Amino acid sequence: MRVLVIEDDAETAAYIVKGLIEHGHVVDHAANGREGLFLAVAGGYDVAIIDRMLPALDGLSLVKSLRGEGVGTAVLFLTNLGGIDDRVEGLDAGGDDYLTKPFAFSELLARINALARRPAITAAETALRCADLEMDLLKRSVTRNGRAIDLQPREFKLLECLMRHAGRVVTRTMLLEMVWDFHFDPKTNIVETHMSRLRAKVDRGFESELIHTIRGCGYSLRAQS
Repeated sequence: MRVLVIEDDAETAAYIVKGLIEHGHVVDHAANGREGLFLAVAGGYDVAIIDRMLPALDGLSLVKSLRGEGVGTAVLFLTNLGGIDDRVEGLDAGGDDYLTKPFAFSELLARINALARRPAITAAETALRCADLEMDLLKRSVTRNGRAIDLQPREFKLLECLMRHAGRVVTRTMLLEMVWDFHFDPKTNIVETHMSRLRAKVDRGFESELIHTIRGCGYSLRAQS
């Protein structure tokens, strides 16, 4: 696979690049965020490994810019910032996975291989729809009744999950795993907070609500009958 490593620490970068090449991957390296953004937008990479604390442009801003440009490259944050809030912030910015330093190369390799195996958007599925709500997966845009809805990367992913399961109940645990890649309960109200923000954007100002709370179970996206 093609991998982009955006890391300003020369020793860490050399270690990652050498290991990936030895495993048969094609690797490019950028030592600052601005150069990394340029390569990521133009390069067509399968996975980008990005440090959060970068010169010229920090990792969070870099990934937000990527998602804003419609670049769907899988992103693994690799950073010294290992708190729950740091991880949530990274995933909310548009990251797909999060690994803290120090790290074992075997785990890094396993994680990027897992990201690369995630199914790509096919030509047959470039849009999702529920009632008058439409999502363009290629343009990463959302409209309802023709009105554009501006969503943050994590809100987009949350709504995508609901739309892919339209008419069915999606539990909090499912959302933590599919949207935040948490395989444990972080004991925060992260799901509820983001769902509240999403509801305000998707339902407020429209005649009917599409996002419903199923008490004791989770959430469901469906048109009212």
